[in-house]
Amino acid sequence: MFLPKCLKERNSKMKVSWFLHTPFPSSEIHRMLPSRLELLRSVLAADLVGFHTYDYARHFVSACTRILGLEGTPEGVEDQGKLTRIAAFPVGIDSERFIKALELPEVQDHMKVLKQRFAGRKVMLGVDRLDMIKGIPQKILAFEKFLEENPNWRNKVVLLQIAVPTRTDVPEYQKLTSQVHEIVGRINGRFGSLTAVPIHHLDRSLDFHELCALYAVTDVALVTSLRDGMNLVSYEYVACQESKKGVLILSEVLRLDLDYTYVRALPDVCNFLQNVPAYILVCWGCSVSWCRTILVNPWNVTEVASSIGYALNMPADEREKRHHHNFKHVISHTAQEWASTFVSELNVTIVEAQLRTRQIPPPLPIEVAVDRYSCSNNRLLILGFNATLTEPVDTLGRKESQINEWQPKLRPDLREPLRKLCDDPKTTVLVLSGSARNNFSDYNLWLAAENGMFLRVTTGDWMTTMPENLSMEWVDSVKNVFEYFTDRTPRSQFEVQETSLIWNYKYSDVEFGRLQARDLLQHLWTGPISNASLDVVQGRRSVEGAAIDRILGEIVHNKGMKEPIDYVLCIGHFLTKDEDIYTFFEPELPSEVPASVRPQVPTQVRTSIVGSRAALLMKQNSTSAVEQNKSYAIDGDTLHSMVTDRISLQEGSSVLDLQANDYFSCSVARKRSNSRYCNTPYPIPLPESSMRRYLT
Repeated sequence: MFLPKCLKERNSKMKVSWFLHTPFPSSEIHRMLPSRLELLRSVLAADLVGFHTYDYARHFVSACTRILGLEGTPEGVEDQGKLTRIAAFPVGIDSERFIKALELPEVQDHMKVLKQRFAGRKVMLGVDRLDMIKGIPQKILAFEKFLEENPNWRNKVVLLQIAVPTRTDVPEYQKLTSQVHEIVGRINGRFGSLTAVPIHHLDRSLDFHELCALYAVTDVALVTSLRDGMNLVSYEYVACQESKKGVLILSEVLRLDLDYTYVRALPDVCNFLQNVPAYILVCWGCSVSWCRTILVNPWNVTEVASSIGYALNMPADEREKRHHHNFKHVISHTAQEWASTFVSELNVTIVEAQLRTRQIPPPLPIEVAVDRYSCSNNRLLILGFNATLTEPVDTLGRKESQINEWQPKLRPDLREPLRKLCDDPKTTVLVLSGSARNNFSDYNLWLAAENGMFLRVTTGDWMTTMPENLSMEWVDSVKNVFEYFTDRTPRSQFEVQETSLIWNYKYSDVEFGRLQARDLLQHLWTGPISNASLDVVQGRRSVEGAAIDRILGEIVHNKGMKEPIDYVLCIGHFLTKDEDIYTFFEPELPSEVPASVRPQVPTQVRTSIVGSRAALLMKQNSTSAVEQNKSYAIDGDTLHSMVTDRISLQEGSSVLDLQANDYFSCSVARKRSNSRYCNTPYPIPLPESSMRRYLT
């Protein structure tokens, strides 16, 4: 599992795919590993990750979500702007090798001996490794149940169980061997005689020719795995049954092993599959692949026993129809086809990644930025607060004081440098914060708090851009909804700010919190905001370009600037929809940013939610000269109810006199960005989705 990361570190352009031939455990099992984080991140370094079944792919995505804090999509898992494709690729066999082997003299001789040995009796076959997950005891107990309920079959059927020894030095496997031998001896003593026994148990492997002959003379094959990566015994059995037309009884845990790969390539179908009930997935998977097999729950001994009777009494025409379908599937889904599909999918993934991923900005040229800073006379430094000036927060909530860590803290190593910048008379420092009004009383800077609704210089009073006649009647009803969901969602938090209502579920269970957030949206749509003159759209805006323009106007007016700003450095971890702040200062853009760049408020109601991130933006009609927007937003794990406003785009931009080489925009811990440069300040990069989880 560490290999993909090692290969990428050696050559970042190398095409790397990783396939797991065994079951991937649920996230609850995987999270017990000491190196759980390193293992998952190493696998995610690959371009394509494959599993035998959809269930195991789902387990892997769930582990990435719950352990790493990443968000899974129908296409895969995204980490630091890199999308790792996750898909199911059921493997096949070299069917031609088995079909041709039946014509060999050695195989014909073995078949002749077996037919003579079991003449007049139906032959049932089980070929498994002697492993706990293969369900051998359950299979034998089901056969005993069948003999109990069908006395007429006791001398007419025989079960051949080939148990290939494995891990013979492990105590648990030694106990399993003893258990199987004990059950076989008891059943043979109960239903056998001096000349015949119902179970022939063999603790060894067979050579290829013996195995093919055994497959060919068998009437019913039993595969009762309790959990398996991919069991190919069923493929081998069907490939050798062209003349016998035997019946296959298959464990239902293998039901989705086939054909999911080809459906995964269709995004619309994948999106549909993410939302349909589990039982629809089961029926769909069986109908496409092994719909002609008898599916059983290996833990249900009575059901397996009944299926054995059904298989032994099946009419010849039905056996032939079932075999024809299964045989056609086996010869078309070969190991060669699996390899070809897997490599082809890898190439497609690489091409799609190149088309989808933006060009990663280069690192910030610190020496150049400092040099231009020294040559300028009126500088503006715009710094994001969350994830830029603050210490990184454990997104998985493992700290003891996690519930009390509402307000991020300023990084200690930045306090003195920030103080020196603020004391420079030629430098204006503006800190942007989406949370409550933080305390920067020791610094001579400007602070825009609560998504730009409040602005002040640290030595002055707070200014607000809210219209005085703005109606806030909706607050109490929305607050009741938030309180209700806080009570029913363990470890969620509710906070009331002057212009915001925040429901935070970042410490709750990922899946449950996501479901609760969607339910909360439904309550808002059908309750507090159902009769309000509001428009609902998907998306979130924290600090728009218009807000920045207004802030610049206030700063210029307050400081009485005589010369224009000739140097701008903008650094922060802004969400994608808030990155207009980078393009706003681009010198080549006109002073008034085109409407296409600004987020628009449509008149239609959108209710679609993608993954765990969604937003509601309420536009309220007002007679005020300033157009108001109410927004209820879920972004990451936070649901906001906030008020923003639009103002003229001409107040602050007129004081800018920037050359292209005097503007530096840098995104923090985000590789996919509209900024000119990027930088990762932490030893371990925090993924974008994880960053969203603790940003309120």
